[in-house]
Formats: sequence, C-alpha cells, structure tokens
Amino acid sequence: MNRPITIQAYKYGGRLHYEWPAEVIDQNEHYVMVLCRAGRALTHHTKGEAFKMPYPSIEIFFFNEWYTCAVTFHTAERLMYYCNIAMPVELKDDTLSFLDLDLDVLKEPDEDWKVVDRDEFIAHQKELNYPADLIARAELALEQLQQQIAMDQFPFNGEIDYPLLQRFL
Repeated sequence: MNRPITIQAYKYGGRLHYEWPAEVIDQNEHYVMVLCRAGRALTHHTKGEAFKMPYPSIEIFFFNEWYTCAVTFHTAERLMYYCNIAMPVELKDDTLSFLDLDLDVLKEPDEDWKVVDRDEFIAHQKELNYPADLIARAELALEQLQQQIAMDQFPFNGEIDYPLLQRFL
C-alpha cells in the first residue's frame, strides 16, 4: 500500500484554495511523486464545492522548484499535463502543501502547450497584494518551466507513462 497523504493548495495570504487525497509512490531529496486515483474528491474551498476527478494522475511536487506537475491519464496514450506555478512544497507528517501563484501551463491531449490564468495572476497581484519580488519569481518560474518542457526534461521526457501508472494501481 502506498502511503496516503492530503495535498493542500493555498493562495497568497494563507487561504486554503483546494485539497485532495493522494498516495506517495516515490520520494527523494528533490520531489514527492504521488498517485491520485480516479474517482477521488477534489475539494475546492474557494468555490465551496467538491468535484469527483474521473481520471487517475501521477503528480510531482518539488522541494526546490517553483512549479508542480500533474500528468493525467485520459487513456494510455492520451495524457494531459497541468503545471501550477507555485512556491516549493512543504511535506509535514501526512500533508503536502504549496502556495499556488495562479499561473498555469497546460497541455490537453492533441493540443499544444499553453499558459492559462494569466488574468487571475494579474488580478491577484492587486487583490492579494503580491510583493514585487514574488511577481518576478513567478514570471521567472514560468520561463524556466517552459524551457524544461521545450528541452524534454523530467517530468516532460516521457518517464511518466502508462506502464508507470499501472505499477501503482
């Protein structure tokens, strides 16, 4: 059995944004890799709703990088990538948490990579009073993430695939 944990995403200022259950399948000094099973509940605290997630995913949370990466398996060949620009994660006991900085990089099956939620990032700079250094660090993280994707570096190099998922289901 994989070790169960709760993942919590916060917004700047400390407001819990969303959370979901996962299972640790790998951990080293660089990241925690988790399995998220199909049918799990994602609680969206900001909207006051819970969503049932229909597909399994393998997600990577980095201790020193400013992004997260979820690889969702629609089918064995149809993968969706969803990356949050976020402060490095913290793992304490059975809770993994991070500060979500709004900007996201997404790749739907059969589509190109795209940056989403820039409007939310701009709005939150004023609403949540983001410091200038945090804004600059988020923009730098976005640029670095796009470079990693373009260079096919982990976790965008095909290492997270259906056979890996099958090992843990």
